[in-house]
Amino acid sequence: MNDRRTFLKQTSLAGLAGLLPTTGLLANSPHTNTFVNPDSSKTWADGSRLVVSVSMQFEAGGQPDNAESPFPQNMQKGFIDLPGKTWYDYGFKEGIPRMLDNWDKLGIKVTSHMVGSAVLKNPQLAKEIVERGHEAAAHGMNWATQYNMPYEEEKKFIKDGVDAIKKVTGFTPVGYNANWLRRGTNTLEILQELGFTYHIDDLSRDEPFLIKVKGRDFAVVPYTIRCNDIVLIEGKNFSTDQFVHQVKMEFDQLYLESENKRRQMSISFHDRIGGTPQMVSATKKILTYIQGHKGVSFKRKDEIAQLAYEDKSILRE
Repeated sequence: MNDRRTFLKQTSLAGLAGLLPTTGLLANSPHTNTFVNPDSSKTWADGSRLVVSVSMQFEAGGQPDNAESPFPQNMQKGFIDLPGKTWYDYGFKEGIPRMLDNWDKLGIKVTSHMVGSAVLKNPQLAKEIVERGHEAAAHGMNWATQYNMPYEEEKKFIKDGVDAIKKVTGFTPVGYNANWLRRGTNTLEILQELGFTYHIDDLSRDEPFLIKVKGRDFAVVPYTIRCNDIVLIEGKNFSTDQFVHQVKMEFDQLYLESENKRRQMSISFHDRIGGTPQMVSATKKILTYIQGHKGVSFKRKDEIAQLAYEDKSILRE
């Protein structure tokens, strides 16, 4: 059976193919449960069957006073939530160092989305992340909301974060993540103007794709909130066992689909959440399980974006 893109083409709807979801179809028969892949353009150019992208958010230390924490939000005006601050401090004192050791043991490289003010507060840690082979991506100068900023103000906000990372680590960020993914209508044009090559504030696909920004290609490396510790662990109070099970189920389905189409899996960890002992232990179980499957590769998001630019068969919108 042909897949949906082929079907659209055969029914003279090919013009819609780049605008609609591209779910693959099983080649069902009484004798086989395998996928049929009639189109090699759906595979990764480097030969990977499935690409896994891990994010490590470096935010702690850059948060405003009385930022949201596990403690009740009942502080009287004019006072500072001191225990809440220590919850964030854990992210750079214990969380990221523990995760860095775990990435080394697992032999993978990740993308670290860095808040500029957090980097300036903990420069040695930011530098260590890059020195250990991980990507430094931009995550704004601080936790300010940017979608309502005028063009020049937002441009300065993004550039200040980039400059902080570059000054401390020597790494020039090419990827961007807005606070809670909430970019504004000007953000992509600003990113392109500043030399970025991709952004992740998009949940619409399970594979990278290219869009046009002012007539030029710009890569989208999709993010996830389904396999994200701040949503599942902190937001929904999942146990580590539930987190492990959910992420494994995500992988199993994407791995099945990857026999027939290009698939990317994203997993996200935050310094003060994903860096706890129980979560690092859970992460090791998840990634060890994933590494037991043939054809899976772990890539930084800048590497995924580069593959997208070089692949003539990549999806375009």
